[in-house]
Amino acid sequence: MLTVSRPTIRADLSLLVMLDYIAAKPKVGYFLGEKAEKKESDSYVLRNMKVGQVQGMPVVVDVKTTVQDAVVTLFLENIGSLIVTDEGGKLAGVISRKDLLKVTLGNPNASSMPVSMVMTRQPNIVTITPEESVLEAARKMIHHQVDSLPVVSYPENRSDLEGNVVGRITKTTIIKLMLDKVDQD
Repeated sequence: MLTVSRPTIRADLSLLVMLDYIAAKPKVGYFLGEKAEKKESDSYVLRNMKVGQVQGMPVVVDVKTTVQDAVVTLFLENIGSLIVTDEGGKLAGVISRKDLLKVTLGNPNASSMPVSMVMTRQPNIVTITPEESVLEAARKMIHHQVDSLPVVSYPENRSDLEGNVVGRITKTTIIKLMLDKVDQD
């Protein structure tokens, strides 16, 4: 396939064998070594692990919650954003530190304002389902420049406006997952 002879690449093959990227057996040939197989198993964590396996508990507030109560909840829970639900428990919006900061600066009436006035609403919310991969969650977070995603399950007749909030996944969750994998090795 490479149109080179074995003697030409023998030095390169022996170097790869010494580095354990490939292994060699007489009369068998060359095959993947431990380091090459290990690289495949590392990607398994993000590719094949589902969001539902690692999601955290959602920190949820009601649409009628005041901005002041939302700020207090944000600090007490030590998180970056809150998930807002309607009376039926369906996803209504997300409110971040930045949203709360924008509304409170220079606005003396902001503390009594409901979060529904300042939250990011559907369909502008990026969500993920428990069946999607952790890798897909990471891609969505990076592409949309958000720190966390609400994990939403949908009824059989899926409508993006009818999702039940079942959890949340954050960049911190994904980094911890990768660190745990490194510690195992």
